[in-house]
Amino acid sequence: MTDQPAVLWQPSAEQIAETNLATYVQWLGRERGLEFDASDYSALQRWSAAEIEPFWRSIWDYFDVQADGDPTTVLVDRQMPGSAWFPDTSLNFAEHVFRGKADDALALIERSELRDLREITWAELHEQTAAIAAGMVRLGIGRGDRVAAYLPNGSEAIAAFLAAASVGAIWSSCSPDFGADSVIDRFPQIEPKLLLAVDGYSYNGRQFNRLTEVASIEAALPTVERTVVLGYLTDDPKLSALRAGVAWNAAFTPTQTPPAFARVPFSAPLWILYSSGTTGMPKPIVHGHGGILLEHLKKMWLHLDAREGDRVFWFTTTGWMMWNFLAGVLLTDAAIVLYDGSPTWPQPDTLWQLAQDAEVTCFGAGAAYLVGCMRSGVVPRTAQRPLQTLRSIGSTGSPLPPEAFRWVSEQFGERLWLFSTSGGTDVCTAFVGGCPVLPVYEGELQSASLGVSLEAFDEDGDSLVGEVGELVITEPLPSMPIGFWGDDDGSRLRESYFEMYPGFWRHGDWIEITERGTAVIYGRSDSTINRGGVRIGSSEIYRSVLREVEVADALVVDLPTDDAGAESTILLFVVLSEGCQLDDAMIERIQVDLRKNCSPRHVPDEVIEVPAVPRTISGKLLEVPVKRILLGANPEQAASRGSLTDPSALDWFIEFAGSRSDG
Repeated sequence: MTDQPAVLWQPSAEQIAETNLATYVQWLGRERGLEFDASDYSALQRWSAAEIEPFWRSIWDYFDVQADGDPTTVLVDRQMPGSAWFPDTSLNFAEHVFRGKADDALALIERSELRDLREITWAELHEQTAAIAAGMVRLGIGRGDRVAAYLPNGSEAIAAFLAAASVGAIWSSCSPDFGADSVIDRFPQIEPKLLLAVDGYSYNGRQFNRLTEVASIEAALPTVERTVVLGYLTDDPKLSALRAGVAWNAAFTPTQTPPAFARVPFSAPLWILYSSGTTGMPKPIVHGHGGILLEHLKKMWLHLDAREGDRVFWFTTTGWMMWNFLAGVLLTDAAIVLYDGSPTWPQPDTLWQLAQDAEVTCFGAGAAYLVGCMRSGVVPRTAQRPLQTLRSIGSTGSPLPPEAFRWVSEQFGERLWLFSTSGGTDVCTAFVGGCPVLPVYEGELQSASLGVSLEAFDEDGDSLVGEVGELVITEPLPSMPIGFWGDDDGSRLRESYFEMYPGFWRHGDWIEITERGTAVIYGRSDSTINRGGVRIGSSEIYRSVLREVEVADALVVDLPTDDAGAESTILLFVVLSEGCQLDDAMIERIQVDLRKNCSPRHVPDEVIEVPAVPRTISGKLLEVPVKRILLGANPEQAASRGSLTDPSALDWFIEFAGSRSDG
């Protein structure tokens, strides 16, 4: 970038002084003798990224982490993968969520298409968590057991996660709008002992019974000893089709016994998230209690700037890492706001009305939602909905286009801080994004986060500034995965992040780091399909599409678009069986099956017949090369024809790319 974009927001000296970051900087001066100025974030960031051991020990001490053992050894080895943090300590994530919380203080607010707005105090959340934890213990759930949840985004899911963490069990969740096939791609890998499920949910004003899906999921999980079902559509769901079904209220009865927090080793698994690659099953990413605790203490307090009295909302489901991220806000003195349902029903401004009703101070959503509001003419602030409490808007999931930055600025003026972030399921946080003491430039992310050694690499591993390259992290982070579940030799982990640049984390995003330290994300550099912040692998698409007997082969790509009104375009190319014809009926069948088996977000925008799809001699689809060709790359540089079983299969896509550019 050569031209400096417009500054849309600039914090005043008074605003900077009021931030949690400024308080932390003062502590560093007082306790560590490190003289930083809160308004000079770049100096602080450079120190934190280079001196990672002193930085993360400062986070430990500043937030007074409660643990058994000795935190003197911060990091055993900087080698990636393989670095081990605070190896001589034991702690519990949930213990830090509940510590110091007044019983009558607000913990969370929830609303859904089935529930009116409801406020829940810390005492009430503590009671819910205690009841579920006691029930889990009665069911034989303890340290290391996996608890799989197929639950909506409500208070029960939050309490159940905290209960699982409190007893040392390992949490993993999928949203009820995921089809059974997608869930079965995930949960069986981790062999859960307990399944938490819901009888159904509501979306766009329609109720969807999920007991059939729950039965299918349970049948695919022979290790499950109990399936506890939450009555969401009805108070008395029928559980006769389940092998081990029991009602939520029967399994989790009130108790006077508070939860006991089992302190586990720093790297003991806290939860398992899923990130889909381009081939094979979704990868079960394991994060540790300690790594997530330190990262979320840092992120929520110092970057999100969550304070006492704040109410933080992020539009998410339990199947996206932003749900786990939002749960991490409970480590602060702020409350969280949960919503389950369609963001545009019964009105396009439903979430903005929620922000008014719940007195939200930080409003978070996927970039596609903000772009959709811009396109459809939604007016967030009106005379009846002044949104006076709103202080910031966060965006993630995909790059936020400059037009959307301008739209937010036009709607709210200079009083509101808009921060766009980029990170991922892989680390359950953002590498780069919001910073409350820095200006906001149109179309740009403000800075690398504290403790993150962020660079853009070219193909040779040389660092770039002012040019687009691969997003790379050159020093370890506590919240990097402790591994993939079942990947005992670490081969899948190395292949996923460390194969391209040995010893460095390659994330799979295109990034440009400017001379000012800001950043621009240009989307995925691999072929993962990302819609609304929810990633699934192309292999999941193929498993659904290829059930259509008339489809012989397929290739799918997710293309970024220059149109500010669209997040991306999913193109599905299909090779038909001999004598078959692609007609409207077949396209509809494919779309219906994808909606059911994967998710509504991942239905392709276009289904296009092709004579063949390019594959390597080993049978691997050339998704990334095709994507690059369709984005205008030189075909000879995008793919090696000598590695293809049928080199001519690439010609159709080259001609198709030319016709699209000509059009």
